[in-house]
Amino acid sequence: MPVITSIEDLKRMHRARAPKMFYDYAESGSYTEQTFRENTTDFARLKLRQKVAVDMSNRSTASDIAGLPATMPVALAPVGLTGMQHADGEIHAARAAEKFGVPFCLSTMSICSIEDVAEHTSKPFMFQLYTMKDQDFLAAIIERAKRANCSALVLTLDLQILGQRHKDLKNGLSAPPKLTLPTLLDLAFRWRWGMGMLQTKRRFFGNIVGHAKGVADPSSLMSWTAEQFDEQLDWDKIARIRDMWGGKLILKGILDPDDARIAADFGADAIIVSNHGGRQLDGALSSIRMLPHIVKAVGDRVEVHLDSGIRSGQDVLKALALGAHATWIGRAWLHGLGAMGEAGVTRALEIIRKELDISMALCGERDVRDIGPQNVMIPRGFLDEYDIEAPNRPSQIAPVAV
Repeated sequence: MPVITSIEDLKRMHRARAPKMFYDYAESGSYTEQTFRENTTDFARLKLRQKVAVDMSNRSTASDIAGLPATMPVALAPVGLTGMQHADGEIHAARAAEKFGVPFCLSTMSICSIEDVAEHTSKPFMFQLYTMKDQDFLAAIIERAKRANCSALVLTLDLQILGQRHKDLKNGLSAPPKLTLPTLLDLAFRWRWGMGMLQTKRRFFGNIVGHAKGVADPSSLMSWTAEQFDEQLDWDKIARIRDMWGGKLILKGILDPDDARIAADFGADAIIVSNHGGRQLDGALSSIRMLPHIVKAVGDRVEVHLDSGIRSGQDVLKALALGAHATWIGRAWLHGLGAMGEAGVTRALEIIRKELDISMALCGERDVRDIGPQNVMIPRGFLDEYDIEAPNRPSQIAPVAV
């Protein structure tokens, strides 16, 4: 077993153990991947402010995320196809998160179903929803999440239409995978992955196959999915989903101050500043660049979280310093899963918490909730290089909050 000290170590192991098409699915962005890259490189431009001769004892990384207690301000973000990175991947990740004491969010496009994860965990988890045109399916999956006692609904707003990811097209990613000669050769060398997949019955999208009308097998799934993302999603439809759910609602995919203000007026329990990990609108600014502008726009009216680009505990610290109440990780825990299953997810969380703990101590903080602007140095022009507010833009009308 190699010495694992960073998420990058887990990433290398993940790349070696998972089939190329699934690793590339995780580690890619849309079009030129500019936003995908800048999500991480913009974090690197921020510098931490060292403080000395301060009491560093009795430190705490404990926090809360949308009212849920957490051992650190980090949640496991929803990731599609997780069960193809490692057999029963969503179950492994949910178990690791539960034992570690941080929230886990299951994707609509998961391999393991809501019921699978609920059966193998003892505490409520969050459920992420993509809005579909099939209203019967939408109502049914919301009801299934209620029956599973999901603690919050995370509604993704930035995938009404699928961004093009060149690697997925070139790899022939599909369900079931296209078994070309290069694919077969690749699978042959990933024998650990293959043995795991042979031992599980969960190989296709468990939330959809057998639940959506006309989707009884993987071959019918792809055509259904391609037609189902709701391009007409608007705030009225979001309000109807909120009323159907009736519980805690988190809106994911906010990347503009105007949208953030609408979400705050709407009465969301939290918003997640996210560009979908650079997988949707290539050329958009990184989440960390947009974060301070969105925090300024909404003030304390809604809890602001950050997703996209976090690969370390220091990244978590920087996000908190720029105003985030909590953070979400996707690729960081997915690399752990692909590398070592449940143990790898746990290792990813351990790495991030240790980095956060040591770094905040060296920045002069003992409590993660005290991290703020005093702990970070921002390069000149970082926040005002672009006209974020765009004052000449036509205003949007938000629905009345309930």
